[in-house]
Amino acid sequence: MDEARSGATRRTFLSASAAAAAVPLVAGAAPAAAQAASRGPGRPARPQRPDRALRELLAEIDQRRIEATVRRLAAFGTRHTLSSQDDPQRGIGAARDWIHAQLTQYAAASGGRMTVELQSYVQEPASRIPTPTRITNVVATLRGESSPDRVYVVSGHYDSRATDVMDATSDAPGADDDASGVAAVMELARVMATRRTEATIVFAAVAGEEQGLYGANHMAQQFKAAGADIQAMFTNDIIGSSRADDGTRDPRGVRLFAEGVPTAETPGQASTRQSVGGENDSPSRQLARFVRDVAQNEATGMEVRVVYRRDRYLRGGDHIPFLQQGYPAARFTEPHEDFAHQHQDVRVEDGKQFGDLPEFCDFGYIARVTRVNGAALWSLAQAPGTPRNARILTSNLTNATTLRWERGTEPDLAGYELVWRETTEPEWTHVIPVGDVDTATVDLSKDNVFFGVRAVDRDGHRSPVAFPRPASS
Repeated sequence: MDEARSGATRRTFLSASAAAAAVPLVAGAAPAAAQAASRGPGRPARPQRPDRALRELLAEIDQRRIEATVRRLAAFGTRHTLSSQDDPQRGIGAARDWIHAQLTQYAAASGGRMTVELQSYVQEPASRIPTPTRITNVVATLRGESSPDRVYVVSGHYDSRATDVMDATSDAPGADDDASGVAAVMELARVMATRRTEATIVFAAVAGEEQGLYGANHMAQQFKAAGADIQAMFTNDIIGSSRADDGTRDPRGVRLFAEGVPTAETPGQASTRQSVGGENDSPSRQLARFVRDVAQNEATGMEVRVVYRRDRYLRGGDHIPFLQQGYPAARFTEPHEDFAHQHQDVRVEDGKQFGDLPEFCDFGYIARVTRVNGAALWSLAQAPGTPRNARILTSNLTNATTLRWERGTEPDLAGYELVWRETTEPEWTHVIPVGDVDTATVDLSKDNVFFGVRAVDRDGHRSPVAFPRPASS
């Protein structure tokens, strides 16, 4: 097929082994995709379809269990970080012990692959912490089999608050904020405990969020000190309602907040970014693109709306401490919030009910957001890891582009794909399979488009994209 007939305007140069694995442009593609393909080499990028194993996993997510979890957590009265830690019925200690017992029960079905721990420390007096306070995260770890050192984290926070952030005694049911997120995490732990994953998944219910992200900060610091290879972290915070404050509903959408310029960017990295671009290509943005690729489909029934910022105005979530440690992280939140049911004393004013009560949650919605998380985590844990040390060679002035990366060690690794897009496009538009190599050259100028590289296994699972840094070799 010649260039005129294929629609390609430039050729793709690959090594001999890569050329054998390259896939030609798709004939008869949809008009929009064909138009995109005509602008350069490769085939149109398409979402990763859920396989049978993923569909079966998502089908097991149980709305009734999620509802029961939210209602049980709300029934502890308050889960304020400064509330009682030894009352068996009320307060954060009772909630902590119940979550731990439930996760331990789920872990019993894992054949020893899942372990559960109470990760505690004493927070000395600090902002919103007037006296030394024990803060405890409940953490369930499902150890991967072939790549156990590669880790993915999902969390929700189990503490709650009333109007006054220092009020540790008033009722603070915290159904939406954030029993909904904890229920999602616990349900994911339940359905994944019986399954074997290639990489490790951590399911965490953290404390101290409302007082200042204390629990998540401790967890992120512990991972960093241990040298953990955290390749993605998601927090689920306020995922309980599809209803906005004006009464309108959006039952099929969820926001995913993903930063552009990395929180932990060094001055040298900032200088490089300012020189060649990449503000929209942080590891967290690549993670968000991956979520849309694997989790926006009929198996979840959801649309993932990526928001190009770290979090909402005047708010912050448990993904931020992970970003501060240099880990890719993002936040799931319902599409339109009703602030009468967040951070409010339970009361009635002029006939209007205030307070974060279970009656204002949409449990079917929480189940669908849980499926989005499940699709993302399963796809990450079963795919190869994100390519390491991806770089774009800049030793010579040339209109061709050469990329290099380190080959992964996964036993089922099949090879790699280059992806590219126009600099004004938000999503990757073109894919060039290059085979099981660690170097590939494309006759397309790096000055005009953005490139990335991702790994593929024998079952077609793809990793998130690694955005290359400029390098001389």
